[in-house]
This record gives sequence, C-alpha cells and structure tokens, in this order.
Amino acid sequence: MLSVLPTPAGDAPDATAVWIDLLRAEPADVAQVEALTGLHVPSRPELEEIESSSRLAERDGALYLTYPAAKRDDTGETRTTPVGFVLTRDRLLTVRFDEMLGFDSFAARCRSGERRAGSGIEVFVGLCEVIIDRLADVLEREGDGLDRASHRIFRHGGKDAPPPRKADAELRAVLRNIGHAGDLISKIRDTLLGLGRILPYVQVMAKDWTSAELRARLKTMRADIQSLTDYNLHLANKVQFLLDATLGYINIEQNNIIRVLTVVSVVGVPPTFVASMYGMNFEGMPELHWHYGYAYALALILVSAVLPLLWFRVRGWL
Repeated sequence: MLSVLPTPAGDAPDATAVWIDLLRAEPADVAQVEALTGLHVPSRPELEEIESSSRLAERDGALYLTYPAAKRDDTGETRTTPVGFVLTRDRLLTVRFDEMLGFDSFAARCRSGERRAGSGIEVFVGLCEVIIDRLADVLEREGDGLDRASHRIFRHGGKDAPPPRKADAELRAVLRNIGHAGDLISKIRDTLLGLGRILPYVQVMAKDWTSAELRARLKTMRADIQSLTDYNLHLANKVQFLLDATLGYINIEQNNIIRVLTVVSVVGVPPTFVASMYGMNFEGMPELHWHYGYAYALALILVSAVLPLLWFRVRGWL
C-alpha cells in the first residue's frame, strides 16, 4: 500500500511529494519510490537490525532512522513493529508494516490543512509530535487502568467485598490485566528509547535544514520524552507492586484454605480416637456396664473436639 502527501492517497507519487508513506508496500511500489527519489527504501530485516549504526545512519545526505513502535492488536497482545524514516532536506519517506493511529491522524490533519507540510523536516517534526502525544495518551490510559486495578485489590471489606470464590476469580483476572499492562508499558519504554535517540541525532545532523522554531520544537519533544520515560518508570514500578500485592492476596487465600483443612483434620483426630476406643466392645471394659456410659462417651467425644478449637483460638490461629 502506498500513500503520498500532499497528493491524495493512492495516486502515483511525483517529484513534488513532500511525504511518502509506505505501508506494507509491494516491491513495485518500493521500486517506483526509489526511482523517483533516488533514495534507498529499507526493507523490514534492515529496520529490525538492533545495532546503533543500523538504526541511525547518514548516507548520501539522507538520514536513515528506525525505532520500534509499540502496538496492541485486536486480541490484546502487545508487540513491537519497526518503523523507518528516510529524511532529506526536501522530503520524508516513512516505512511501516502495520496500521498506526498516529500516522493516520497526522495524515488526516495534513490533508485537511490543519498541519503544514512545507518540507520533509517539518513533516518529520509534526509526525513525531503526534506520535509522542499518542504515547502520552496510552500511558495515561494505562495509568488509569492500574488505578482501577489497585482499587479492586485493596478495596475495603463489607458490602463491596465479593464472596471468597468470586474474589479468587477476580484476583486472577486482575493479575492477567496487570500482566497485559506491564507488557505494554515495557514495549512503550522501547519506543520512547528509540525516539529519544532519534531526536538529538536529527537535531545535530539536520541543523542546517531546521529553523529556530523547529529546533525549539525538537527540544520540547526531547523534554516530553524524558517526562514520559519517568512516568513510564513510575508505572512499571506500580505494575510490579500490584503484581506482588495480587500474588500476596492469592497466597493468603490459599493459606486460609490450608489452615481450615488443617484445623478440621486436627479437630477430628481426638473424637475419632475416642469413638474407636469405645467401639471395641471388650467385655472387660467397665464403661460398657455404666447406665450413662453412652452419654459419657458422647460427651467425651464433644469435649475432645472442642478443646482443640479452644486451643487454636487462644493461639490466635482462628
């Protein structure tokens, strides 16, 4: 798929195109863009290289930039997808392999005239601003979700407290949600790290292309990324805290079950012993001839069951 700005999406690119966005481009589209611009369009394996020299490079006056973009699919799973920029004085090429709301939103603003696309560096700066705003929104949403999870974990008892069986299922659901949030936050950290390396590189290498206004916007974005990185770290710590708390509550519930079973088994031992002893029916057993022997045996069984309960109560185990 090939979309070109400022020309309408789907039209063939021409020499006046400022932004060429290649989304899952076919080989024919790639060849057409390379012939038009004289620039190399990086392939997916090239964009997935992890070496610094591959992610930030300058070749023949063009800057080749790559970062891993965090993306959550329809199933709720989070993954990273490579995104590449080829930036020159005249235009910007973007190479991606997944739909991304930030790109689509910025493209719509450019088509409507809300965003100016006068040069490649202007498009790059504007696009990065939208991407960073999108990351901030996602982190804020995940922060709200963690606050709700915290309330569900630490909410007070009483009318709001669910029954034990439902509480156990709810804690497990909260544990899964926290795990998904932690995965997304971790992927966003990689995205912020990639953008945090790209912006100062562009600021230095493209200083002759950038106006004072664009340099100020680049500086502001670097500060925004640092703030988001700090907030991301805060959320990561909160995820770890909530995971530990949830597992702690699950362990407490399991210990309560084991404690009940232990008390039941211990309390049942003395009555079983008494009933077994008086059930032997030996002729030499004097209690067999007592008028109140049966009542005596029942009372002894009851006392042997109550005494362990009182002992557990005194010890504070019940």
